[in-house]
Amino acid sequence: QVQLVESGGGLVESGGSLRLSCAASGTFWTIYAMGWYRQVPGKQRELVAGITKSGNIESTDSMKGRFTISMDNAKNMVYLQMNSLTTEDTAVYFCKTRVGDAPGKIAVDYWGRGTQVTVSS
Repeated sequence: QVQLVESGGGLVESGGSLRLSCAASGTFWTIYAMGWYRQVPGKQRELVAGITKSGNIESTDSMKGRFTISMDNAKNMVYLQMNSLTTEDTAVYFCKTRVGDAPGKIAVDYWGRGTQVTVSS
């Protein structure tokens, strides 16, 4: 089992910044990738940004230039630096990790419980 704990959410004014952190713990062989998703009520959860163990990054066009994802492999942590926030960034932000339990076994995805980010106008 893998546990993910997100932190860093909160209330910020439009134009401000926040840094989200997510720590993975538990029993696993390796982390293949980690990422951030967000969800607002009534809408599907959407990818914000993802990063692999080797550093390959995937992000959406609307967030490029404002959001930066990074990963600390030694600490099993992923971060999301969010700048120039707008009210449209208000959402619950979820951390996700893809881990392998053992060599050759199928990877498994785990989710955190989410952290609320609210951007006021």
